[in-house]
Amino acid sequence: MNWNTIEGNWKQFKGKVQAQWGELTGDHLETIAGKRDELSGKIQETYGVSKDEAEAQIKRFEEELHHE
Repeated sequence: MNWNTIEGNWKQFKGKVQAQWGELTGDHLETIAGKRDELSGKIQETYGVSKDEAEAQIKRFEEELHHE
């Protein structure tokens, strides 16, 4: 699954994002609004990880969605 699909259907995917990154709040999810860069930044900020690690987590998330 590519990020364009996630962004275009953000309301459907917010719950899955929240399940994956449970420390992200509803306000965070509203701010992210399906934007990959915003999600990456919030993961970095909330979990204290590097940009590369945040991107790797998002990539794994996309791959998991693809296999559902």
